[in-house]
Amino acid sequence: MEDYLKKGRKRVVFLTGTRADFGKLKSLILALRKALGFDVQIFATGMHMLADYGYTVNEIEKCGIRNIYKYISYSGQASQEVILASTMVGFGNYIKEFKPDLIIVHGDRLEALAGALAGSFNNVLVAHIEGGELSGTLDGHIRHAITKLSNIHFVANGEAKTRVKQLGEDPKSIFEIGSPDVDVMLSKKLPTLTQAKKRYAINYDHYAILLYHPVTTELGSLERDVEELIRAMVKSEMNYIVIHPNNDPGSDIIRTHYYGQLAANSHFRLFPSLRFEYFLTILRHAHFIIGNSSSAVREAPYFGVPALNVGTRQADRIFGVESVSNHNHQEAGILAAIKRFSTKKKRFQVRKAFGRGNSDKNFVKVLEQKNIWQNGIQKKFNDINKII
Repeated sequence: MEDYLKKGRKRVVFLTGTRADFGKLKSLILALRKALGFDVQIFATGMHMLADYGYTVNEIEKCGIRNIYKYISYSGQASQEVILASTMVGFGNYIKEFKPDLIIVHGDRLEALAGALAGSFNNVLVAHIEGGELSGTLDGHIRHAITKLSNIHFVANGEAKTRVKQLGEDPKSIFEIGSPDVDVMLSKKLPTLTQAKKRYAINYDHYAILLYHPVTTELGSLERDVEELIRAMVKSEMNYIVIHPNNDPGSDIIRTHYYGQLAANSHFRLFPSLRFEYFLTILRHAHFIIGNSSSAVREAPYFGVPALNVGTRQADRIFGVESVSNHNHQEAGILAAIKRFSTKKKRFQVRKAFGRGNSDKNFVKVLEQKNIWQNGIQKKFNDINKII
């Protein structure tokens, strides 16, 4: 630890709690590890540490990333506030030992909120990746709360930058770098479809992807909503690659009760998780993606893949994207939409609204600036309505 201080290296810790946020942080982590003057650490927690969700900390290790601190924030069933509190305690203790110069969190998950809170309480700079987005439901509140707890903001586009300004953040602390997952999407190093199918023993030539998460503010209708969706999919007789939901309340209902019934159906292949690069290849060649994942409104449009967005979870994130169609939880409507895209593969015009695949380079350039490290912990509200 003292060696890093003597060498003047900046100690940066990335907090990751899910397969999704690691997929978005990965290019930034790898780029910063190659840059001079940084000691990069990973704090892996949440879903990464659970066997039921694929124990995806293994995927971090397979990337050749060292210095991974593994923390089990919960096991079995736990309420959101318990997971939040546990993550704050574990990460707070880690901060006191490691003494980072910068904490980097992503998105709108409670693990990121815990990281931002712990950083604020311990007077450590916090950088937030992809603030200013409109997540919808409770996720949106969490994302904006993380923005207010953060000192540095790396946003995906101009619209997000404007929203972060609206939240009272100093324009000098906001950097538009693009979305990090686009770096991976546009990479020439993605596996081939043959490689992806072999890795996951997928025998389908024609298939779609299902990614459906519980909406925490609509748990009362969850069972009915999932039942309508699953019935339509079964009746369609299309082949589906099904990826388990995240660990939000209600996920067990989806995984054990509904997805459990699909295990014996030859039209369905179920996975706790897919490695991000392989998921992208599988998505790129899919007939369509269905459900309520952000992948349908963020990644799919970069490939022109049709996305059937079901329910309200992504409602605030969709703005006139031709490839994305919105559907309520009614079997007949969902089935009709599936049939539209299941027989013949259709592609829409590619829409690139979240960067051009160079966010990792933009990110490192910002952190290599000396003045970025001179930002004070104490922030001031930038009042856009202030009369000068």
